Amino acid sequence: MLAIKPFRRLWMVMFLCSTADWLTLLGLTGFVTKLTESYMAQNFAFSGVVLTLLLPGLIFAPLGGLLADRFDRRKVMVVADVVRCVLLLSIAIVGSPLWLFAANFMVGFASTMWIPSKEAAVPNLLRRRDQVETANQLGMVMTYGFAVIAGAGSYALITVLPQVVGLPEGATGEFGIAKFVVICTGLLYLLSAIIVATRIPELSLRNVHESAEDTASAKAAEDTASAGFLQMIKDGAQYVRSTKLVRGLLIGMVGAFAAGGAVVGSSKPYAASLLAGESAFGMMFVCVFLGLAGGMAGAPKLAHRMPHDRLFGIAIVFAGFALMAVAVAPHLIVALAAVTLVGACAGAAFLTGVTIIGTQVDDAIRGRIHAIYQSLMKIILGGSVAAVPLLIGLVRPRVISVFDNRIVIDGTRPVLLGGGILAALVGILAYRLMDSRRTEPIMADLRNVLRRSPQRANGLLIAIEGTTATDTADQAAKLALWLRRNVTQPIALATDPALDDKRLTSILTNASLTGARARALAAAAVRADIVERDVRPALDNGGIVVMERFADSSLAHLSTIAGLDAGELEGLADWATDQLKPDITLLLDTEPTPDGDGGASHQQWRMRGLLSEMAAADPDRYVVIDADGPPDEVAERVRTAVEAVLLLKGIRRSPSAAAAARDAREVEEALADGEFTVADLAEPVADVSSEVPATPGPATKGGGS
Repeated sequence: MLAIKPFRRLWMVMFLCSTADWLTLLGLTGFVTKLTESYMAQNFAFSGVVLTLLLPGLIFAPLGGLLADRFDRRKVMVVADVVRCVLLLSIAIVGSPLWLFAANFMVGFASTMWIPSKEAAVPNLLRRRDQVETANQLGMVMTYGFAVIAGAGSYALITVLPQVVGLPEGATGEFGIAKFVVICTGLLYLLSAIIVATRIPELSLRNVHESAEDTASAKAAEDTASAGFLQMIKDGAQYVRSTKLVRGLLIGMVGAFAAGGAVVGSSKPYAASLLAGESAFGMMFVCVFLGLAGGMAGAPKLAHRMPHDRLFGIAIVFAGFALMAVAVAPHLIVALAAVTLVGACAGAAFLTGVTIIGTQVDDAIRGRIHAIYQSLMKIILGGSVAAVPLLIGLVRPRVISVFDNRIVIDGTRPVLLGGGILAALVGILAYRLMDSRRTEPIMADLRNVLRRSPQRANGLLIAIEGTTATDTADQAAKLALWLRRNVTQPIALATDPALDDKRLTSILTNASLTGARARALAAAAVRADIVERDVRPALDNGGIVVMERFADSSLAHLSTIAGLDAGELEGLADWATDQLKPDITLLLDTEPTPDGDGGASHQQWRMRGLLSEMAAADPDRYVVIDADGPPDEVAERVRTAVEAVLLLKGIRRSPSAAAAARDAREVEEALADGEFTVADLAEPVADVSSEVPATPGPATKGGGS
């Protein structure tokens, strides 16, 4: 991820701005304390700074989304950074408590304009959509990890600087160090503006990863946006109402943050009710944030085993159950474990929600959805934190004994229990709205999470293997065309494109690689790039990928021709593909064709034997197809096997009669030409890339590749 130059630069900008945000909080608190003499006013200094900084986010967050969708996002970010710099410098110059709070409010307003533009622009800086989740992870690590340490450390270093350099007391004046902190904070925002304006022009890009249909819809949305802000608000509301995914996302977020507010608002009295001393609150605070970090770190791995739309709702449901456990916990140890689980589920849900917005929401409206998401989060958290103490006060505390342990039953218990029930119910509702895999039971996904070798959550990978490249290419193309007419998912055909043959040939020739092991390593490198660049994104988008000669045929060919160890080659293939396995492998079993010398026949017999051994070792994944006979008959046998897989996976068949009655002459012409490209197959069939031959040159009937 950090090898992508625009994202790396934005990541550093996030470090500057997040560090400045934390310095603003600390620096202005110290400055306003110096500016006020009243003990009461000094006690409210921190609360006043926090309130004036966060209040604009509660009021103006939707406006930030409108700006992000209407104007150049890079320019919005630059203007917001310059405004923050000017306001902070003015605070240091004016030196008035009243102006400090007013300017801090406007700093919060500028931040509210900056954040949606940054969030909406991130996906356009990346090479693929599937990198959005990792980008969000890195952003959160920077914002709530490195930046917190840098901000707090910088503040401590600046405030202790006079003593370190040995300045006499009073040398900096009454407000010297406090002003210096505020000025440094403003200069950090100015540096951010300069970098964004001069070094990250890619922030202005739009619709980088959109398909033709998505681009057309995004263009229409942008045309509508030019009509005015009122129309944009209507468009955003209409998009939320008409899109179940986004509606479920926002509903689930309401429950999740309401439960989070219940935890935050009741944490101090709840810790006291456990009668575990003053340290209980600190331990619970640490456990919540450890859980958040663990949930955000583990969410991408869970997403490989469960789709994002399911993971979001399930995470909220489990957070609700964990919160119920917190409510009835009789001992500190139980409470700490349950609180950690609440944090982990909340972290996974938050990261998953942001990822869904970045990958599945149109670029033209992404800023508004981000703004709504952030605004509701602040409103619900703030409202919950404010309301919880009032609810707690309605219940008179009572002391009871459970297993010889005295615990206090006060208002925190029913509040936490109610928050848990609310989160579970809202999570179920969000799950039902967002779930795109109704044909597969949720228990199958939950079992998949617990497996040591999980099945892939999205997409379907079908491999066509055999001893001859001609047969596998022909049958892979026929199967892809048949799937295109009969299923609703996008279809990707992975063949043996000449471009990849040339690429491998170039690698072998330019590097003067002649040994069998060197050729195998070069082929593995090309295979790894194809899987990462083309195959995995197609699967992550829920498509069906038909792979001609994924790995097994090449493995058998190298083992037979070059005499390399089959086990070592299998390990190399697993490493290159990150252990990606086909959901079903169709092995075309055909009688070897003898030649005059019998050499090719002998090689084919050996390859056939190795492939048969692979199929026998994993019968759940392999289907052996009798490939002797006319190609159309073999294709019918292949389709019969695939139909059973489609039925088992619950993949919907296309209801379109027009798609089922597609002109057969187009198919025959494409097959006759031997060119299986996007133009031949028509959208949405994508010609990605297939396994590349282990030896340069065209594949032959006698040897395979």
